[in-house]
Amino acid sequence: MSFLTEWITNIIIFVLLATVIDMLLPSSNMQKYAKIVTGLLLITIILTPLFKLMSTDFDQVVDAIDINGDSKNNSVENLIEMKKKEIQASQRAYILEQMAVQMKQQVEKEMMDEHSKIIEKVVVKADNLENVPESITEVTVFVKDKQENTTIETIQNVEIDTGAENRKKTPGEDTSQMTSLLAKQWNLTPDKIIISLEGGTGKANELY
Repeated sequence: MSFLTEWITNIIIFVLLATVIDMLLPSSNMQKYAKIVTGLLLITIILTPLFKLMSTDFDQVVDAIDINGDSKNNSVENLIEMKKKEIQASQRAYILEQMAVQMKQQVEKEMMDEHSKIIEKVVVKADNLENVPESITEVTVFVKDKQENTTIETIQNVEIDTGAENRKKTPGEDTSQMTSLLAKQWNLTPDKIIISLEGGTGKANELY
């Protein structure tokens, strides 16, 4: 801004001086030459900013523009990459959620019929969604006992059975059998399945 003010001031001062000189000179050939000289000088003063601009190091100007442009491009690329990762994460979570729903529907009837267990939720973890089920690393199954009818009958029959076949399963045995059932239905190895019961967590190779 100061450069522009100085440039306009110089033009005004020179025009005033040229006017005074023109008035002082007598009407002769000298006055004609003086007008030519003052005109050339005025043109030079007006074009001074262009001369300074042409004498500037254009390489530095171009480098500055390139640096600013690169920094802006990097910011845009980083923003695009971040948004891309967010979208991919959302898609991955949605696919795993839908996979878990399908896996739950596939086995919930067998779990109810054979083990009297209700599957509340299935959580699936996988490395590569393009290679399923090999890429599945862990499946956590949250189950709870089926609610039995608590109505107390007036007369209850008491039966005593000493046979080993009808003995009650231990929690560890029940968990192991559930794990085997799920592994077979889902085509997975038992070590990838974790069963979370009310009151504890069971894995294929762990017993209560």
